[in-house]
Amino acid sequence: MPTSRRPAPPLTTKVQPAQQRATETFERILDAAAKTLTEVGIERLSTNLVCERAGLSPPALYRYFPNKYSLLAELGQRLMQRQNECIDRWVSEEVLAGGVPAVEAALVGLLLDTFEVTRQTEGGVWIMRALRAVPVLEQVRLGSHAQVTEAQARLLARALPGARPAELKLVSRIVVELIYATVEMLFDETLDARRVAAVTAGMMASHLERLVPRPGDAMWPAAKRSRRRA
Repeated sequence: MPTSRRPAPPLTTKVQPAQQRATETFERILDAAAKTLTEVGIERLSTNLVCERAGLSPPALYRYFPNKYSLLAELGQRLMQRQNECIDRWVSEEVLAGGVPAVEAALVGLLLDTFEVTRQTEGGVWIMRALRAVPVLEQVRLGSHAQVTEAQARLLARALPGARPAELKLVSRIVVELIYATVEMLFDETLDARRVAAVTAGMMASHLERLVPRPGDAMWPAAKRSRRRA
């Protein structure tokens, strides 16, 4: 007989707070969950521990969150939103028009900014680890990455109108994953963040030149000027 799979636990919140007092309770639960996650880790995190830290009864928590995974999902969505907001501060059509040097500098800034935003978020590194380690939370991470990939592929298409859309989407997806993985690595190992960002950015930016279909195309003038100066 085939083994039956247990249904995945629900990740969505039961209700969204509508009044100030309810909003304060909602935020207190999330703050307690992030702090508890930092102290005990993913496996030992429980709704009982969160209730104890928040000073709430289990029914008060279960009004909003059906289980610990819905807590982690909400924390994950919020973290990834903060991380994704870094992209708009560093990547634009103007940056892409500046050629490889401009793109490389922007990617360094984006990596360091994303790392710092994650570091400053309560429980940020543990939330990232949960999104990677807990299978049921995969949809949170991959859903966010898919949205960013689509947005960056459209941006590249405007900057490189002659490039193949499928190639632009593939490159965008890989870049999103590399940035995320690099930030994770900076938390896992004692490394110089700026040097790591510089190496990673150089690798990603150098590949973008291959997306231009014709070497003589009037694209990326800054990159061409830099080659002429060399």
